[in-house]
Amino acid sequence: MTANWLKSRQTQYGAYAAMYIVIIVAVLSAANWLGGRHNKSIDTTANRRFSLADQTEKVVKGLKQDVRILFFEETARFPQGRDLLDRYENLNPGRLTVEYIDPVKKPQLAREYGIRVQGTAVVSVGEKREEARAMSEQEITSALIRALKEGRKMVCFVEGFGERSINEPGAPNYSGAKDQLEQNNYDARAIPLLEDPTIPEDCDIVAVGGPRQAYPPAVADVIKGFVEKGGRALIMIDPPMSATATRIARQEALEQVLESWGVKLKRNLILSMGRELLQGVSPEVAITSDYSSHPIVRDMRGGSAAFPLSQSLEVAGTDKTSVERLGSTSKTSLAVAGEVGTLKESDIDKGEAGSHVLCAAGTYRTGEEGMEGRFVVTGSSEFIANRSMRILGNSDLFLNMVNWLSSDEDLISIRPKDPEDRRIQLSQGQMFVVRMVSQFVIPLGIILAGVLVWWRRR
Repeated sequence: MTANWLKSRQTQYGAYAAMYIVIIVAVLSAANWLGGRHNKSIDTTANRRFSLADQTEKVVKGLKQDVRILFFEETARFPQGRDLLDRYENLNPGRLTVEYIDPVKKPQLAREYGIRVQGTAVVSVGEKREEARAMSEQEITSALIRALKEGRKMVCFVEGFGERSINEPGAPNYSGAKDQLEQNNYDARAIPLLEDPTIPEDCDIVAVGGPRQAYPPAVADVIKGFVEKGGRALIMIDPPMSATATRIARQEALEQVLESWGVKLKRNLILSMGRELLQGVSPEVAITSDYSSHPIVRDMRGGSAAFPLSQSLEVAGTDKTSVERLGSTSKTSLAVAGEVGTLKESDIDKGEAGSHVLCAAGTYRTGEEGMEGRFVVTGSSEFIANRSMRILGNSDLFLNMVNWLSSDEDLISIRPKDPEDRRIQLSQGQMFVVRMVSQFVIPLGIILAGVLVWWRRR
């Protein structure tokens, strides 16, 4: 009787069904287990809204100590923080944890962390705490970097010779660059070398931002001595301009210093031509589209940066220095000789076509073990001005230069972008493709589909 029951069709069907259920439960359990440990998602939104930036991934995955992010908000609003903070935790769950705290339910903890506004995130590393200024990736990653780094380094901008101001707003100035530095654990201040040609001891980096008046040899020698003793310098020099309103003098003393390091300023103007020219932008905005393998630009390959009113550089190392180009234009750009403001159309026709170096980086061997000077030179000071900072990859390039100069190579990467900045910048070549697809390819495709339907029904 028992043997017949085991052989019955109903028993066999029941066994098969039970086996299928067990297999399905096992598969679902395995998928759930894998999903919990390998969180993967595909972001198809504009501006990578639901993806973390390269810098965030680099910093979080490279954590060597435990980090806590505390999010203070009403319990009902925890999901607003989870959308962003869970992505941080998924990058490195072994080192980074996120805690969601309701200040109403835990007022003592909120008071301990000085929470005044709900919806605040605090990054805690050991005894150090840093508050994010807003609930955005840009601010949380900035707070994380500040919490991880010991102390803040000082970037000193030279003033007194018509340089761009870091303290005044306005399109030509550097107040936006100063804000970017402060968000990334640096301090910035101006130093008047005209009054006292000495560099203060607290300056980790000296920045020269487009002087309009010529530096006297004494000032140029101060910068030279600073680098050759192991200091760091960012030197941004515009091509000479003879126009009365915006006259820019030749920097002969400073040029001699740069030539002694292996960098020669060509005193020309680089024009973007052909498909690399940005749509709606004049040719005087040169575009870097060819990057070297230098750490400053290694992560920027495939991108580009804009250098308005730029001259080109010629680089060649010396017995004391090693110099490497950072970014060059495409081969369609032109180098026009002569001073800006005096160029004529006939001069443009005589321009030298080819790839031209717009920025370079080098090291100076001081002779002391473990000590070297570092310098970065650009042919334009406009590329980090307030009106240019958000163009293409200018902000990333500037901060990468500062990171390398300060020996913070672990921070060199592509940074989080402002979620509200959704501008589209197209080159002439990209605009040509958009126009061809929208005006010809799509309409012709629709017409062709209609003809095929008519042909099959006739």
